[in-house]
Amino acid sequence: MHEEFIHRCLALAEQGRGKVGTNPLVGAVLVRGGTIIAEAFHEGFGKVHAERRLLENFDQKIRSEDVLYVNLEPCCHLGKTPACTDIIRDKGIKHIIFGMVDPDPHVSGKGIACLLKAGIRVTGPVSRAQCEWLNRGFVSLRTKGRPWVTIHSARTKNGAIARPDGSPLKITSGEQDRWTHAWLRGRHDAILVGVQTVIADDPKLTVRFGLELPSPLRVILDPHLRLPLTARVVIGESASGTVVITSSGSDAAKRQALQERGVRIAEIQLRDGRFDLSDLWKVLTAPTKDFHGIASVLIEGGAKTWQSFQEAGCIDEEVVLMGAKNE
Repeated sequence: MHEEFIHRCLALAEQGRGKVGTNPLVGAVLVRGGTIIAEAFHEGFGKVHAERRLLENFDQKIRSEDVLYVNLEPCCHLGKTPACTDIIRDKGIKHIIFGMVDPDPHVSGKGIACLLKAGIRVTGPVSRAQCEWLNRGFVSLRTKGRPWVTIHSARTKNGAIARPDGSPLKITSGEQDRWTHAWLRGRHDAILVGVQTVIADDPKLTVRFGLELPSPLRVILDPHLRLPLTARVVIGESASGTVVITSSGSDAAKRQALQERGVRIAEIQLRDGRFDLSDLWKVLTAPTKDFHGIASVLIEGGAKTWQSFQEAGCIDEEVVLMGAKNE
Protein backbone atom coordinates (compact mmCIF):
# COMPACT_ATOMS: atom_id res chain seq x y z
CA MET A 1 0.00 0.00 0.00
CA HIS A 2 3.02 2.31 -0.11
CA GLU A 3 1.95 3.81 -3.45
CA GLU A 4 -1.50 4.65 -2.12
CA PHE A 5 -0.09 6.71 0.74
CA ILE A 6 2.54 8.41 -1.43
CA HIS A 7 -0.25 9.35 -3.86
CA ARG A 8 -2.12 10.91 -0.94
CA CYS A 9 1.04 12.91 -0.19
CA LEU A 10 1.01 14.13 -3.81
CA ALA A 11 -2.64 15.19 -3.56
CA LEU A 12 -1.87 17.14 -0.39
CA ALA A 13 1.26 18.68 -1.93
CA GLU A 14 -0.79 20.00 -4.86
CA GLN A 15 -2.65 22.25 -2.41
CA GLY A 16 0.51 24.34 -2.13
CA ARG A 17 0.47 25.15 -5.85
CA GLY A 18 1.02 28.86 -6.44
CA LYS A 19 2.07 29.47 -2.83
CA VAL A 20 5.50 27.85 -2.35
CA GLY A 21 7.44 29.89 -4.92
CA THR A 22 10.76 28.22 -5.74
CA ASN A 23 10.29 25.67 -2.96
CA PRO A 24 9.00 22.13 -3.63
CA LEU A 25 5.43 20.90 -3.34
CA VAL A 26 5.39 18.47 -0.42
CA GLY A 27 2.75 16.49 1.43
CA ALA A 28 3.13 14.13 4.40
CA VAL A 29 0.92 11.53 6.04
CA LEU A 30 1.31 9.51 9.23
CA VAL A 31 -0.05 5.98 9.00
CA ARG A 32 -0.95 3.63 11.85
CA GLY A 33 -2.19 0.14 11.13
CA GLY A 34 -2.89 0.95 7.50
CA THR A 35 -4.93 4.08 8.32
CA ILE A 36 -3.92 7.72 7.96
CA ILE A 37 -4.05 9.39 11.38
CA ALA A 38 -2.47 12.76 10.48
CA GLU A 39 -1.54 14.69 7.37
CA ALA A 40 -0.10 18.05 6.32
CA PHE A 41 1.40 19.89 3.36
CA HIS A 42 3.86 22.70 2.72
CA GLU A 43 1.53 25.71 2.80
CA GLY A 44 3.73 28.51 1.56
CA PHE A 45 7.17 29.95 0.91
CA GLY A 46 9.08 30.34 4.18
CA LYS A 47 6.52 28.36 6.18
CA VAL A 48 7.32 25.13 8.01
CA HIS A 49 7.76 22.04 5.88
CA ALA A 50 5.09 19.36 5.62
CA GLU A 51 6.78 16.81 7.92
CA ARG A 52 7.46 19.36 10.64
CA ARG A 53 3.95 20.79 10.46
CA LEU A 54 2.43 17.31 10.76
CA LEU A 55 4.59 16.30 13.73
CA GLU A 56 4.28 19.62 15.57
CA ASN A 57 0.48 19.48 15.32
CA PHE A 58 0.13 15.76 16.16
CA ASP A 59 -1.07 15.58 19.77
CA GLN A 60 -0.74 11.84 20.33
CA LYS A 61 2.27 9.75 21.30
CA ILE A 62 4.15 8.29 18.34
CA ARG A 63 4.11 4.49 18.37
CA SER A 64 6.89 2.28 17.10
CA GLU A 65 4.68 0.90 14.33
CA ASP A 66 3.71 4.35 12.98
CA VAL A 67 5.02 5.12 9.48
CA LEU A 68 5.65 8.58 8.07
CA TYR A 69 5.17 9.01 4.31
CA VAL A 70 6.46 12.03 2.39
CA ASN A 71 6.78 12.55 -1.37
CA LEU A 72 10.22 14.23 -1.09
CA GLU A 73 13.30 13.26 0.91
CA PRO A 74 13.27 15.23 4.21
CA CYS A 75 15.71 18.12 4.44
CA CYS A 76 18.67 17.89 6.81
CA HIS A 77 19.98 21.47 6.78
CA LEU A 78 18.98 24.71 8.44
CA GLY A 79 17.41 27.04 5.89
CA LYS A 80 14.39 29.31 6.30
CA THR A 81 13.06 26.59 8.62
CA PRO A 82 14.77 23.97 10.84
CA ALA A 83 15.84 20.59 9.46
CA CYS A 84 12.98 18.10 9.14
CA THR A 85 15.27 15.17 9.95
CA ASP A 86 15.72 16.59 13.46
CA ILE A 87 12.03 16.60 14.38
CA ILE A 88 11.50 13.18 12.75
CA ARG A 89 14.21 11.78 15.01
CA ASP A 90 13.16 13.70 18.13
CA LYS A 91 9.48 12.71 17.82
CA GLY A 92 10.40 9.03 17.71
CA ILE A 93 9.48 8.08 14.13
CA LYS A 94 10.99 4.65 13.44
CA HIS A 95 10.10 4.18 9.77
CA ILE A 96 9.84 6.71 6.95
CA ILE A 97 8.85 6.08 3.33
CA PHE A 98 9.74 8.71 0.73
CA GLY A 99 8.82 9.28 -2.91
CA MET A 100 11.95 10.81 -4.47
CA VAL A 101 15.44 11.99 -3.60
CA ASP A 102 15.73 15.77 -3.24
CA PRO A 103 17.79 17.16 -6.19
CA ASP A 104 18.95 20.12 -4.09
CA PRO A 105 22.69 19.61 -3.46
CA HIS A 106 22.16 20.73 0.16
CA VAL A 107 20.07 17.58 0.65
CA SER A 108 20.38 15.00 -2.19
CA GLY A 109 20.76 11.82 -0.15
CA LYS A 110 22.07 13.56 2.96
CA GLY A 111 18.61 13.59 4.53
CA ILE A 112 18.33 9.84 4.08
CA ALA A 113 21.81 9.39 5.54
CA CYS A 114 20.87 11.44 8.62
CA LEU A 115 17.78 9.32 9.21
CA LEU A 116 19.69 6.06 8.81
CA LYS A 117 22.39 7.29 11.20
CA ALA A 118 19.66 7.96 13.77
CA GLY A 119 18.52 4.32 13.47
CA ILE A 120 15.40 5.13 11.48
CA ARG A 121 14.31 2.66 8.82
CA VAL A 122 14.06 4.32 5.39
CA THR A 123 12.17 2.94 2.40
CA GLY A 124 12.10 4.48 -1.08
CA PRO A 125 11.92 5.86 -3.62
CA VAL A 126 8.24 4.96 -4.11
CA SER A 127 6.27 6.20 -7.16
CA ARG A 128 9.36 8.20 -8.08
CA ALA A 129 8.19 9.16 -11.59
CA GLN A 130 4.93 10.66 -10.30
CA CYS A 131 6.77 12.51 -7.54
CA GLU A 132 9.31 13.96 -9.95
CA TRP A 133 6.57 15.00 -12.37
CA LEU A 134 4.66 16.89 -9.67
CA ASN A 135 7.86 18.75 -8.73
CA ARG A 136 9.28 19.06 -12.26
CA GLY A 137 9.62 22.80 -11.77
CA PHE A 138 11.62 22.40 -8.57
CA VAL A 139 13.76 19.69 -10.18
CA SER A 140 14.43 21.95 -13.18
CA LEU A 141 15.48 24.83 -10.92
CA ARG A 142 17.94 22.63 -9.07
CA THR A 143 19.36 20.79 -12.08
CA LYS A 144 19.11 23.36 -14.93
CA GLY A 145 19.02 26.66 -13.09
CA ARG A 146 15.73 27.67 -14.70
CA PRO A 147 12.00 26.92 -14.41
CA TRP A 148 10.25 24.12 -16.24
CA VAL A 149 9.08 25.59 -19.56
CA THR A 150 5.96 24.46 -21.43
CA ILE A 151 4.88 25.84 -24.79
CA HIS A 152 1.15 25.84 -25.47
CA SER A 153 -0.38 26.55 -28.86
CA ALA A 154 -3.56 25.87 -30.81
CA ARG A 155 -3.67 25.15 -34.53
CA THR A 156 -6.29 24.36 -37.14
CA LYS A 157 -6.07 21.14 -39.13
CA ASN A 158 -4.21 23.12 -41.78
CA GLY A 159 -1.72 24.42 -39.24
CA ALA A 160 -2.99 28.01 -38.97
CA ILE A 161 -2.67 29.85 -35.65
CA ALA A 162 -4.43 33.07 -36.81
CA ARG A 163 -6.33 34.49 -39.76
CA PRO A 164 -4.36 35.38 -42.90
CA ASP A 165 -4.38 39.06 -41.90
CA GLY A 166 -2.99 38.19 -38.46
CA SER A 167 -6.24 38.81 -36.59
CA PRO A 168 -7.31 36.36 -33.84
CA LEU A 169 -8.91 33.07 -34.85
CA LYS A 170 -10.97 30.99 -32.43
CA ILE A 171 -9.62 27.45 -32.85
CA THR A 172 -10.27 25.36 -29.75
CA SER A 173 -13.57 24.05 -28.42
CA GLY A 174 -15.03 24.88 -25.02
CA GLU A 175 -13.94 21.46 -23.75
CA GLN A 176 -10.37 22.09 -24.89
CA ASP A 177 -10.39 25.53 -23.27
CA ARG A 178 -11.51 24.10 -19.95
CA TRP A 179 -8.79 21.44 -20.12
CA THR A 180 -6.21 24.14 -20.82
CA HIS A 181 -7.24 26.12 -17.77
CA ALA A 182 -7.38 23.06 -15.51
CA TRP A 183 -4.23 21.25 -16.61
CA LEU A 184 -1.98 23.94 -18.06
CA ARG A 185 -2.74 27.38 -16.63
CA GLY A 186 -3.75 25.97 -13.27
CA ARG A 187 -0.61 23.80 -13.03
CA HIS A 188 2.02 26.44 -13.85
CA ASP A 189 3.33 29.27 -11.71
CA ALA A 190 3.38 31.80 -14.55
CA ILE A 191 1.97 32.45 -18.03
CA LEU A 192 4.28 34.25 -20.44
CA VAL A 193 3.35 36.04 -23.66
CA GLY A 194 4.88 38.62 -25.94
CA VAL A 195 3.39 42.11 -25.98
CA GLN A 196 1.99 41.60 -29.49
CA THR A 197 -0.32 38.90 -28.12
CA VAL A 198 -1.66 41.38 -25.57
CA ILE A 199 -2.13 44.05 -28.24
CA ALA A 200 -3.89 41.66 -30.63
CA ASP A 201 -6.00 39.57 -28.23
CA ASP A 202 -6.22 41.55 -24.95
CA PRO A 203 -6.21 38.28 -22.92
CA LYS A 204 -6.91 38.05 -19.19
CA LEU A 205 -4.33 35.28 -18.67
CA THR A 206 -6.22 33.89 -15.68
CA VAL A 207 -7.75 30.57 -14.66
CA ARG A 208 -11.48 30.64 -15.38
CA PHE A 209 -14.41 28.21 -15.91
CA GLY A 210 -15.20 28.28 -12.20
CA LEU A 211 -12.07 26.28 -11.37
CA GLU A 212 -10.81 26.78 -7.83
CA LEU A 213 -7.17 26.91 -8.87
CA PRO A 214 -4.63 29.69 -8.36
CA SER A 215 -4.25 32.07 -11.29
CA PRO A 216 -0.59 32.16 -12.34
CA LEU A 217 1.66 35.18 -12.47
CA ARG A 218 1.31 37.03 -15.80
CA VAL A 219 4.62 37.81 -17.53
CA ILE A 220 4.67 40.14 -20.55
CA LEU A 221 7.79 40.46 -22.71
CA ASP A 222 7.71 44.07 -23.92
CA PRO A 223 11.12 45.44 -24.98
CA HIS A 224 9.87 48.90 -25.97
CA LEU A 225 6.89 49.12 -23.59
CA ARG A 226 4.15 49.08 -26.22
CA LEU A 227 1.69 47.61 -23.73
CA PRO A 228 -1.60 49.57 -23.80
CA LEU A 229 -2.65 51.00 -20.45
CA THR A 230 -6.14 49.76 -21.33
CA ALA A 231 -5.03 46.10 -21.47
CA ARG A 232 -6.98 43.86 -19.10
CA VAL A 233 -3.78 42.39 -17.61
CA VAL A 234 -2.88 45.79 -16.11
CA ILE A 235 -6.31 46.95 -14.95
CA GLY A 236 -7.76 46.52 -11.46
CA GLU A 237 -6.78 43.49 -9.40
CA SER A 238 -4.97 41.93 -12.35
CA ALA A 239 -2.24 44.59 -12.24
CA SER A 240 -0.58 43.33 -9.05
CA GLY A 241 -0.18 39.88 -10.55
CA THR A 242 1.52 41.10 -13.73
CA VAL A 243 5.23 41.46 -14.43
CA VAL A 244 6.35 43.46 -17.46
CA ILE A 245 9.83 42.70 -18.78
CA THR A 246 11.23 45.69 -20.66
CA SER A 247 14.56 47.25 -21.67
CA SER A 248 16.39 50.42 -20.70
CA GLY A 249 15.15 53.54 -22.41
CA SER A 250 11.50 52.48 -22.62
CA ASP A 251 8.77 55.01 -21.86
CA ALA A 252 9.43 56.33 -18.33
CA ALA A 253 5.98 57.87 -17.94
CA LYS A 254 4.27 54.61 -18.87
CA ARG A 255 6.53 52.71 -16.48
CA GLN A 256 5.46 54.98 -13.65
CA ALA A 257 1.78 54.67 -14.56
CA LEU A 258 2.01 50.88 -14.55
CA GLN A 259 3.94 50.76 -11.27
CA GLU A 260 1.38 53.01 -9.60
CA ARG A 261 -1.23 50.38 -10.45
CA GLY A 262 0.88 47.65 -8.84
CA VAL A 263 2.46 46.20 -11.98
CA ARG A 264 5.99 44.95 -11.39
CA ILE A 265 8.51 46.28 -13.94
CA ALA A 266 11.81 44.46 -14.55
CA GLU A 267 14.52 45.71 -16.86
CA ILE A 268 16.61 43.21 -18.86
CA GLN A 269 19.32 43.80 -21.42
CA LEU A 270 18.53 43.15 -25.09
CA ARG A 271 20.90 41.14 -27.24
CA ASP A 272 20.32 41.20 -30.99
CA GLY A 273 16.85 42.59 -30.30
CA ARG A 274 15.89 39.85 -27.84
CA PHE A 275 15.97 39.50 -24.10
CA ASP A 276 18.83 37.52 -22.58
CA LEU A 277 16.99 34.49 -21.19
CA SER A 278 19.58 33.86 -18.48
CA ASP A 279 18.75 37.32 -17.12
CA LEU A 280 15.02 36.58 -17.46
CA TRP A 281 15.39 33.45 -15.32
CA LYS A 282 17.22 35.44 -12.65
CA VAL A 283 14.36 37.94 -12.47
CA LEU A 284 11.66 35.26 -12.31
CA THR A 285 13.35 32.90 -9.84
CA ALA A 286 14.98 35.26 -7.34
CA PRO A 287 12.74 35.61 -4.25
CA THR A 288 12.33 39.11 -2.87
CA LYS A 289 10.36 40.56 0.01
CA ASP A 290 6.99 40.32 -1.74
CA PHE A 291 7.80 37.88 -4.56
CA HIS A 292 8.74 34.25 -3.98
CA GLY A 293 9.85 33.32 -7.49
CA ILE A 294 8.43 30.75 -9.89
CA ALA A 295 9.35 27.16 -10.74
CA SER A 296 7.33 26.68 -13.95
CA VAL A 297 6.17 28.84 -16.83
CA LEU A 298 3.60 28.31 -19.58
CA ILE A 299 4.40 30.15 -22.80
CA GLU A 300 1.21 30.93 -24.71
CA GLY A 301 2.44 33.11 -27.55
CA GLY A 302 3.01 34.38 -30.03
CA ALA A 303 5.11 32.78 -32.75
CA LYS A 304 8.18 35.00 -32.25
CA THR A 305 8.12 34.35 -28.54
CA TRP A 306 7.91 30.58 -29.07
CA GLN A 307 10.79 30.77 -31.53
CA SER A 308 13.10 32.64 -29.16
CA PHE A 309 12.70 30.02 -26.43
CA GLN A 310 13.01 27.14 -28.89
CA GLU A 311 16.21 28.53 -30.36
CA ALA A 312 17.64 28.92 -26.85
CA GLY A 313 16.90 25.24 -26.12
CA CYS A 314 14.68 26.14 -23.17
CA ILE A 315 11.61 24.05 -23.96
CA ASP A 316 10.82 21.04 -21.75
CA GLU A 317 7.30 20.27 -22.97
CA GLU A 318 5.14 21.29 -25.91
CA VAL A 319 1.34 21.01 -25.96
CA VAL A 320 -0.47 21.59 -29.25
CA LEU A 321 -4.27 21.57 -29.33
CA MET A 322 -5.79 20.79 -32.73
CA GLY A 323 -9.02 22.49 -33.71
CA ALA A 324 -11.71 21.07 -35.95
CA LYS A 325 -11.55 23.92 -38.49
CA ASN A 326 -9.72 23.95 -41.80
CA GLU A 327 -8.50 27.54 -42.11
